[in-house]
Amino acid sequence: MGGLYLGDDRFTPVDLDAYCGRLGYDGPREPSLAVLRELHRRHPAAIPFEAVDVFLGRDVAITPAALDAKLLASSGRGGYCFEQNTLFLRALLAMGFAARPLLARSRWRRPSHERVARTHMVVGVRLADGDWLADVGFGACMLTAPLRLGARGAQDTRHEPARLVPANGELRLERLLNGAWTPIFDLSPAPQEFVDIAAANWLIANHPASSFRRHLVVSRTRDDLRHVLVDTRLTVRRAGAAAEHTRLGAGQLEACLRETFGLAVEDRWRPALVALASCPPRD
Repeated sequence: MGGLYLGDDRFTPVDLDAYCGRLGYDGPREPSLAVLRELHRRHPAAIPFEAVDVFLGRDVAITPAALDAKLLASSGRGGYCFEQNTLFLRALLAMGFAARPLLARSRWRRPSHERVARTHMVVGVRLADGDWLADVGFGACMLTAPLRLGARGAQDTRHEPARLVPANGELRLERLLNGAWTPIFDLSPAPQEFVDIAAANWLIANHPASSFRRHLVVSRTRDDLRHVLVDTRLTVRRAGAAAEHTRLGAGQLEACLRETFGLAVEDRWRPALVALASCPPRD
């Protein structure tokens, strides 16, 4: 039987000065729960979730060089789960954390019976008091705090409470949304190699059925505020308040990407943004 070879890239540590500078973090760089929590809080606020490249049909590379150039250099870009969590994993490794990549099946807004591939990356972290789940790459319902993997009750975050429950031999992450526990993803506890992550990244970036190929998705999550853009619909969620929804025109869309999400809009994005704004709302 033949195999699939995707190169020798590894989860090499990142330039911590560059990473901490992007986050605006000047605290300790030690493998402690306090540091993990602070990085997990700052990362989604500083580096927006965005899948613009996938939407425009471009390749998404998760090699160290590609990620550093896109997320840490002066390009003003963000990324989606494989980019965000690969960068986060590399930063944790550089600080001496025992961290590993994991894969999950997205259950967000999917029927419970639907069979889906493992195309969401998260990070497992082992500390002296046990194992933790970190995820800075689930845009629509971003975690703002790590979760204890061994706990089964509700765990507080800076936004909605979360819990991990057994489901079909895996662990299901649920968030308490509008008074109901809502499935987010099903996590496999098995550590993954870089080649596994690269294959899953290629699938979600290139498969015609990928939602990122069909929809523009951008989000940014701060301590008490979350902005989520899907195509031309901007949703704002504030802690303790009802969600606000706004439909954006082409000019508003570009301004929103720059001002709300902090993205440096490229000239070659504009035809797609104009076309998106001129179409009826997508499903």
